Amino acid sequence: MILPLAPTDLLPKVIMGVDPGTQIMGYAVIEVQGQRVRMLQYDVIDMRKLGTNHALKLKKIFERMTELIDEFLPDELAIEAPFFGVNVQSMLKLGRAQGVAIAACLARQIPYVEYAPTKVKQSVTGSGNATKEQVAHMLRQTLKLPPLEEAPKFLDATDALAVAMCHHYQKGNNVKAGGKSWGKFLADNPGKLAATTTVKKAPSRKKPAA
Repeated sequence: MILPLAPTDLLPKVIMGVDPGTQIMGYAVIEVQGQRVRMLQYDVIDMRKLGTNHALKLKKIFERMTELIDEFLPDELAIEAPFFGVNVQSMLKLGRAQGVAIAACLARQIPYVEYAPTKVKQSVTGSGNATKEQVAHMLRQTLKLPPLEEAPKFLDATDALAVAMCHHYQKGNNVKAGGKSWGKFLADNPGKLAATTTVKKAPSRKKPAA
């Protein structure tokens, strides 16, 4: 028996997925309405030219995330949690990069959820031990994406797309930070955008009143 969708499931929702990194950070934006998923954009924030200046990298992450938020007006952020490794310094830097991405969303009152890498892989491929290539292959089949070169930066982008899809499969039930979206904030405060950014604003997505 197929249960009818709840009224809130019929409204379009924009989800941003992020795969944190200190050299290349993947991001993806999808729009979900009911069971339909439309991929809006997936790409990377490439910081390799910044060398070893970690402060500049954090600044670029915050600025680029803010631009993306203002362009796509996401309702929720899904971000991959840092994995535990043997290099403590690398873990600390990765955690800072993740924190800056989260801070950019919280500054726009966007709720966020963290997902463990194994949870993301399992939700997309059925295996928590799947490789990046296997994740990318499954996403291309599921979303009918055009073929891309198997360059590392594209695998970071598809990893971010996997995080967004993982959140979609969870039906957003794990949102735990705040309750307002940036789109809702703009609707309530139309004069704020001009004061906070010069990026061209995407067309507003009006939702019917509940």
